[in-house]
Amino acid sequence: MIDFRPILFIIGILLCTLSVGMFIPALVDLYYGQRDWLVFSAASAVSLFIGGALVMMNRTDNLKITSRQAFILTTASWLVLTAVSALPFAFSDLDMSYTDAFFEAMSGISTTGSTVIVGLDTAPPGILLWRALLQWLGGIGIIVMAIAVMPMLRVGGMQLFRMENSDKSDKAFPRATQIAVGIASLYLGFTVIWAILLWWAGMPGFDAIAHAMTTIATGGFSTKDASVGHFDNPAIDVIITLGMAAGALPFILYLQTLRGKASALFVDGQVRWFVVIAGSIILGLSIWHSETNNVAFLDALRYTSFNIVSVMTGTGYATTDYGLWGPFAVTVFFFVMFVGGCAGSTTCGVKIFRLQVLYEIAKIQLSHMLRPHGVFIAYYNRKPLSEDVTESVLSFFFLFVFCFVVLAAALGAMGLDFITAVSSAGTAIANVGPGLGPIVGPSGNFATLPDGAKWLMSIGMLIGRLEVFTVLVLLFPAFWRD
Repeated sequence: MIDFRPILFIIGILLCTLSVGMFIPALVDLYYGQRDWLVFSAASAVSLFIGGALVMMNRTDNLKITSRQAFILTTASWLVLTAVSALPFAFSDLDMSYTDAFFEAMSGISTTGSTVIVGLDTAPPGILLWRALLQWLGGIGIIVMAIAVMPMLRVGGMQLFRMENSDKSDKAFPRATQIAVGIASLYLGFTVIWAILLWWAGMPGFDAIAHAMTTIATGGFSTKDASVGHFDNPAIDVIITLGMAAGALPFILYLQTLRGKASALFVDGQVRWFVVIAGSIILGLSIWHSETNNVAFLDALRYTSFNIVSVMTGTGYATTDYGLWGPFAVTVFFFVMFVGGCAGSTTCGVKIFRLQVLYEIAKIQLSHMLRPHGVFIAYYNRKPLSEDVTESVLSFFFLFVFCFVVLAAALGAMGLDFITAVSSAGTAIANVGPGLGPIVGPSGNFATLPDGAKWLMSIGMLIGRLEVFTVLVLLFPAFWRD
């Protein structure tokens, strides 16, 4: 029998924290004279009441979490927080249905960036700040999960990082609490720095804060319908591009760098692969865009670098409708959305380390074909890979593709055209944001999709954000048996 008390206790704490977060946009709306401050205040009170009740009713002296409890906690907490986070959207002056509100909240807390809100330029400031806060909290949440939870659950090869962190020489700090405090401080510091830089580059103060939060979280919620393209400022484009790249790198390596290990970021295989992959695609597509569409190379480089980094990291900002560049560009953007960033970052997708493992597996297989009797060992960061890790990565990749295909087929069955269904499934499962085509592309949004499609995409966002296994394992009857 699974003991649900620790699960409910932790969910209660998270709901209490969420209620504090809701109080911030309430104050902002009150300051600007918007009526929605009452909605945020009521939602904050509901969240605090439910969270407080769960904490008081499920107190336990021994707060130990087993692996089965951790699987349930991870999925349940994401669902509960999303359901409560949707309340301000549902009861605001935007007049959103609960389906749209849940979709927007799931997109925010999973740092996907897909939106159903039309008229962001005139939306109440509290709503805009709440969207940014959801992505900011979701970003720090996924970093903590990647460091503390996913390696313990052995999800999709993430146990690789538990093996690395078990070596004391690789630890940034001697205790887990210090690591958590260090990452939270670093995350907040990055947000403040990027807010100042965006304000310096000419972005209004409120917009600078909101965009800094969603940039570091690689979330992509903007305060404008035209996204970052609204500002049409090269300096802002560069600053946000660097911010998205910073959010895509392992935060534990930042801590190691600050502790005196200056080469931590540069010697890591994930970081080098990320830079090489992103740089190669940006350079190649910039040259193609410049030559094919008769665009000045520097302009092509500006728009290509911003949008490629945005899609690759799963941020979802846009400065132009790259769907109009041509079929080749659309194909590149479609496949880039699945790449993702590094493990231990705020990004999503397949992630760089899994591509490295898949490359090592393929290299071993080719070597065996050439020398059948040879002995070959796959390595990651100069350390041998166990069979357990390679099997986990292969399983993750299969299930990731399987979920994408099923979701795309289901969306197609609801009447969506091919490009809309496939790109919507991809952007949901990879937590990217905009899809492709005139409906859900960079110049559109998901408001016109049927309610069933929005619920399916919400499930896809959850599966993609929680690394597939964490959600699917709950569907096995054997999981619930003693």
